[in-house]
Amino acid sequence: MRVYIAEKPSMGAEIAKYLPGPTSRKDGYIITGGGVVTWGFGHILRQAEPGEYDEKYIRWRAEDLPIIPQKWKLLISESAKKQFLIVEQLIGEANEIVHAGDPDREGQLLIDEVLDYLDNKKPVKRILLNALDEQSIRKAIANLRENSDFFNLKQSALARARADWLIGMNLSRAYTLAARRAGHKTTFPVGRVKTPTLALVVRRERDIEAFKHSDYFTLKADFMHPDGEFTAYWKPKEDQVGLDPEGRLADKQIAKELTDKLSAQPLAADIISCETTEKKEANRLPLSLSSLQVLAGKKFGYDPQTVLDTAQRLYEKKLTSYPRSDCDFLPESQQADAKVIIGNLAKINDNELAGWAQTANSEQKSRAWNDKKITAHHAIIPTVEKCTVAALSETEKNIYYLIAQAYLAQFYPVHVYSQTKVEIKRVDETFTASGRIIRELGWKALYGTDADDKKEEDEGTLPAMKTGDGVQFVKATAEKKSTRPPTRFTAATLLAAMKEIHKYVKNPELKKQLKDVSGIGTEATRATIIKELVQRSFLREEKKKKYLIPTDAAYTLIDILPDELTYPDSTAQWESILSDMADGGQSLDKFLKAQADFTSSICASAVSIKLAPQGEHLCPQCEQGVLEERKGRKGLFWGCSRYPACKAAYDDDNGKPRKPQHPCPRCGTGALQRINGKNGAFWGCSRYPACRATYNDKAGSPDIPVRPVSRETK
Repeated sequence: MRVYIAEKPSMGAEIAKYLPGPTSRKDGYIITGGGVVTWGFGHILRQAEPGEYDEKYIRWRAEDLPIIPQKWKLLISESAKKQFLIVEQLIGEANEIVHAGDPDREGQLLIDEVLDYLDNKKPVKRILLNALDEQSIRKAIANLRENSDFFNLKQSALARARADWLIGMNLSRAYTLAARRAGHKTTFPVGRVKTPTLALVVRRERDIEAFKHSDYFTLKADFMHPDGEFTAYWKPKEDQVGLDPEGRLADKQIAKELTDKLSAQPLAADIISCETTEKKEANRLPLSLSSLQVLAGKKFGYDPQTVLDTAQRLYEKKLTSYPRSDCDFLPESQQADAKVIIGNLAKINDNELAGWAQTANSEQKSRAWNDKKITAHHAIIPTVEKCTVAALSETEKNIYYLIAQAYLAQFYPVHVYSQTKVEIKRVDETFTASGRIIRELGWKALYGTDADDKKEEDEGTLPAMKTGDGVQFVKATAEKKSTRPPTRFTAATLLAAMKEIHKYVKNPELKKQLKDVSGIGTEATRATIIKELVQRSFLREEKKKKYLIPTDAAYTLIDILPDELTYPDSTAQWESILSDMADGGQSLDKFLKAQADFTSSICASAVSIKLAPQGEHLCPQCEQGVLEERKGRKGLFWGCSRYPACKAAYDDDNGKPRKPQHPCPRCGTGALQRINGKNGAFWGCSRYPACRATYNDKAGSPDIPVRPVSRETK
């Protein structure tokens, strides 16, 4: 008997629908003529918590850190116990198993960890479902692969999961305990990805706060050529005075002197260089999840989680392919479906999509069709299923539009234009201008100005000209401008930053190395991480554009963490290693050993962290902690948040710590305590040895007026 194990019930139902023979639905599985289909509910196994390795870890204590499992433990999720037993029974009855997890790193691990937990020795095949339409599922069933082909992908997923556990469980405890010692009540979630992501927002906000506006001048001149007038921009000399560090003209007087100099007679100028080159701009690639989230954020203002949820619904409606894809290329065999997909889009009730589809050439082949760029999944595209736009919600309609638009762009020619660059010499000053003439609009017919990257301000239309032509100076202007502060992140732009993390890496050598790495986090987790930071009140969304603003807790957390955790260098390196591991180039054990060593060193450094005390009652003895209300055997009392390092304790006085009856007059913060010495009772400061004040005993009280005597003489 062949048993298919899908990641979730909806996927299982779709597979069963296209297996041969009649189907019979049972509790937790479906019987078909082509085998039995069962499923999980995502992770039906979960990683054990520290307290499930050893009960002593239930209580958070710095002396127990780091917690490094010698043997990793998985437990059956409470909510999935019944389904797990069904899966276990069916595996026992099977003679062949088909792994039907989602076609990504996480999906691979979800089913593999169940098979490993049950010590399965039976043969396992792998089905890769990138779409849920009939044609895609039938093709996938007919082209099963050996599950062993994906062993390295599983190792990569295991490495990610265990590294996240080591960092999250240990460092969250280490830094939360450090904060609690100073009276802070916040739990600090430290994560391999979430912490450097939060740090990006904190640093951006500080850049904005520290930003100082400065004025500069843009000097431009109009010239008249026999074939028309054009504008050119001033190019300063290398030794030009009056420039700011960015090379902009910042001196108003020099700007005026230049405009006066340029305006003097005679008005002749010369074209000293004129070069025209033909350029081609390749088609914009189809969409991965991240590129879809960024595009939808810019065009419609959708947050990343909304985009993911919507793409998932379109996938479950069989209208688009697998949504959690980090790939923006397509397998060459998939082009065989192009004619059908384009034909369906041409009949859709959307004037733009239908119009583009009607003029698309299904035989056109863009750079997107590349088998070498495909792993377990491909870019998100429309399926062969017909789409009834009227049946979609507004959000679904917009996301489907973006996916279909990017797909149709592959069936248009490349964008071709001629670019001319000109240099003009006028009274020993150089001006430059550039312009382009579109030769073939190509795929940009679908995007218009949305497809253009930010152009230089001197880009425009130029008359036909050549080197050596004479032109006449018309006028010069110095336009005053002001520098602008960096723009705050939104959820969409923060997600884009996570994907292009090399731009924020501190180490310049690593920056180059990581340019080809797909950022930090995964396509499926980035949106969740941003959402969690908002929900846990480390970020808040502000104004209509939902700018992300860090809270006080975010500043506190980032400020106490070392650079290794707040800058993305290490995390991006780990992502590179995980990617290499998926290709068979790295060892799981070696990677985890490095993570354990890293965790140990950070936990050790966290012990010595000192934060400003936060609380109403500063501890009089250590002055580093705060007094907190506690329940003892004899009732309420107040103890220092730094216990056991500081053992200060005070009785409760109507909801407040009772002030010491005899405050130390020497240090002003300690309390005098009665001590039985060798030569009788005396009073000494509770802050000893920091304060060595001592006083004689007089009828059960310190004799303050008496000159303090040395503790050593007692």
